[in-house]
Amino acid sequence: MSENPNLYIFDLQANRAERLATVFSFIGESYQLLTSETIFDKLQLHPASVVILGATDALEPAVLIRQFPASAFIVIGESLSFLLEHANVIGILSEPFAYASLTQLLRDAQQYHRLLPTHKTLDSQVKFDGMVGQTPAMQKIRFLIQQVAKTEANVLVLGPSGTGKEVVARNIHLLSNRANGPFVPINCGAIPAELLESELFGHEKGAFTGAISTRKGRFELAQGGTLFLDEIGDMPQPMQVKLLRVLQERIFERVGGSQILKADVRIIAATHRDLESMITEGSFREDLYYRLNVFPIETPALSQRVEDLPLLINELLNRQYPSHQAKIKFTERAIESLKMHSWPGNVRELSNLLERMVIMYPDQTVDVAELPKKYQHLEVDTYQPVYPEALQERDLLNSLFQTEETEEAAELAMAFSSTTELTMVQLSQDLPEQGLDLKEFLAELEIRFISQALERHDYIVARAAEILGLRRTTLVEKMRKYNLGKEE
Repeated sequence: MSENPNLYIFDLQANRAERLATVFSFIGESYQLLTSETIFDKLQLHPASVVILGATDALEPAVLIRQFPASAFIVIGESLSFLLEHANVIGILSEPFAYASLTQLLRDAQQYHRLLPTHKTLDSQVKFDGMVGQTPAMQKIRFLIQQVAKTEANVLVLGPSGTGKEVVARNIHLLSNRANGPFVPINCGAIPAELLESELFGHEKGAFTGAISTRKGRFELAQGGTLFLDEIGDMPQPMQVKLLRVLQERIFERVGGSQILKADVRIIAATHRDLESMITEGSFREDLYYRLNVFPIETPALSQRVEDLPLLINELLNRQYPSHQAKIKFTERAIESLKMHSWPGNVRELSNLLERMVIMYPDQTVDVAELPKKYQHLEVDTYQPVYPEALQERDLLNSLFQTEETEEAAELAMAFSSTTELTMVQLSQDLPEQGLDLKEFLAELEIRFISQALERHDYIVARAAEILGLRRTTLVEKMRKYNLGKEE
């Protein structure tokens, strides 16, 4: 139980205590025998301990157990079974002492200390970079990262694309003893097979065509730090053999060189592929798999941790803020709709969606209706504004004179809005009894004025545009629309 709480034996039946001590010595377990004079001092000094509790004489065992709730107690004999009502009494150890039951109780005591609320508080103080989420799946990931970070063990991060495997690798590096060293990632699937060896191990000048100078590879760049081999499942088999040699011997040579270099790096690999199936198919080496798969960590799909969506959204928006200088908020209905999505692209898909929403609705609130169609999993029942008639009339005038060039359309609408208003007053003070098609009327009016302006200035477009208060390009567009060219 190295690095576990201190183990104490307190039993005033000296012979039984000695027999138990012999068993602990036999199985290589460190312990201390305590007396009534020393037990309180020891537990006050080490309140989170494991106590094998036997005969106590005048000492009230329940008082001791209640006073030290962080300690795990294992009582000896059925006569003390009444103490099991206390949460920190793990179980009963019966004679004759059996190896199986003893080790199981010690394991349960270890579990009691590992999950202590005070330990959880300490764990929450560990700073993870980008590892947000409170679902059991994410809590397990963070626990695994903490456990393996301080070791030199190779780690294999598994999981679907877009689940944040590189984020896991970076956090292992940041919490490791190599945190002051470099973190060097390389995507084994993005580099052509003929260049991958040079990328990993470097090359000497003249090693191949185009090698105009000596170049360090990723193994050298990662010295004293961590090398992250992303998409290791896409690595060609010839390179798998060379990588295996480096992992075994911890030495390598540059391409075209003879100098032996030491590989002082921590290896973390990742893949979305099923490596065990690839081994069966013969496309991945089994010996390399077991070299890499010392400590596997499986990243969950986003669909398995949808309760983390609000925290993830907030984290991703904070990351994107420097690029867009804007954020968005989601209504509760929008969040519920997003939780119902299957997320085949996982966190990467969520990040892309958020960036799109920030571009479309900067510093606004997004409801289900604003989400792209495939993310609308709830019935869209959103507010439909009703505008005053004055605004609607202005909008109608704008729509009559829209062109593909927005600025020109605005100018045209403004010019004809005032001209039309004046002309209608001049032409008719009253609306005809039978009514009229306003859109058609205004279009005819537009054609009449454009034609008059063109004829007046002998179809010199620039002059006609000037008298109409339009841009030349706008007038050309209207002439094309109404076929108002000069007749030959």
